Amino acid sequence: MILGGGESGVGTALLGKAKGYDVFVSDNGEIKRKYKDVLIHNQIKWEDNQHTESKILNADIIMKSPGIPDKVALIKKIRTATIKVVSEIEFASKYTDATLVAITGSNGKTTTASLTHHILKQELNVGLAGNIGDSFAKQILEENYENYVLEVSSFQLDDIDDFKPKIAILTNITPDHLDRYDYKFENYIASKFRIIENQTEDDFFIYDADDPVIEDWLKSNLIKSQKLPFSITKEVENGAYIKNEELIITIDNNQLIMPIKKLALDGKHNVKNAMAASTAAYLLKIRKQTIRESLENFQGVEHRLENVLRINKVQYINDSKATNVNATYFALESMQAPTVWIVGGEDKGNDYRALFPFVNEKVKAIICLGVDNKKLMENFGNMVDVVIETQYMSEAVKIAYKIASAGDNVLLSPACASFDLFENYEDRGRQFKEAVRKL
Repeated sequence: MILGGGESGVGTALLGKAKGYDVFVSDNGEIKRKYKDVLIHNQIKWEDNQHTESKILNADIIMKSPGIPDKVALIKKIRTATIKVVSEIEFASKYTDATLVAITGSNGKTTTASLTHHILKQELNVGLAGNIGDSFAKQILEENYENYVLEVSSFQLDDIDDFKPKIAILTNITPDHLDRYDYKFENYIASKFRIIENQTEDDFFIYDADDPVIEDWLKSNLIKSQKLPFSITKEVENGAYIKNEELIITIDNNQLIMPIKKLALDGKHNVKNAMAASTAAYLLKIRKQTIRESLENFQGVEHRLENVLRINKVQYINDSKATNVNATYFALESMQAPTVWIVGGEDKGNDYRALFPFVNEKVKAIICLGVDNKKLMENFGNMVDVVIETQYMSEAVKIAYKIASAGDNVLLSPACASFDLFENYEDRGRQFKEAVRKL
């Protein structure tokens, strides 16, 4: 039984059918045409705009889309019936012997996963999956790569039993998705650390040693895997650190050294992403020169601090992927010019205080783009002279165009989920880019 007829659901349906399961796909919303066509072509039973409980509660195993929360009545019934519930990564990983590099974290996981894949594909047969690219299950069925880089969310980790990556990367942990974790930060932290729960002493754990949440957890929990920290504030014996403006990776007395100024991506957070990705590549025996060249020519990720256009000497920047406060923190930190900031969406229990210094220092105007902007107005209303509300991306961009002066930035970095006005953060980012191009 598969709940959710999107990329991961349909991919799992194909793999499940190939492995001899009687498969049924059920989606409470409408399944997109392209996915319906795949299900019909492969003679897989499906339904949309409903969940037929009698068929669902009759299942041996249920693959639940990561977007469906546990508090939904149907999921509660499934749990009560003690039917096995798994995520796509759990189900699919049973059918491959490939080396898995799994990456999670509140922020930076998409960039780190994309960068890791970019380096590895120069020398290895490698797929990119999880929250990014084509379905992991579908790739196992059709591509059969020898290695996979997986971007993994806490929601996917919530439904694992045996999932065990050879290399696990944890980029950072800051409060996010607390609405899914009973508003308890410790529940979210525990979910993130499930990425290493099945690792053994033959596996590796790469993590941010500057992150106080990660460091605190490691002090009070024993882990079996080999630890490879990265840090921009201190030297580490095994792992990655910065010294004299150089990125240094040390593994068992072998070193890779490259100047930070040669990294393709700007910002402290991207230095850390580069450290994590290159440590994983170094573990997998990628040549030093290949790693250096890949870090120098990587193009970045769509919707993550993406320079869209410069119009009348104003730079428009799409950071729609910033769906939490910490991601927006990195965005505002990296701004080198007065900034018109477009913010807002579906608030996930945000605490905006960390942003106050940057808003005071760098933000000249705020455009609130959400159905309910009350919390934003309360937090930032007295900090900047201009605060405007709108519920239309096209209008937000036109207002920004009028406010911005030569030399300014216009930054879309919402710090919130997108579901109040948009399909997802990609839809929000594309609408922003389209509106900028129409100026």
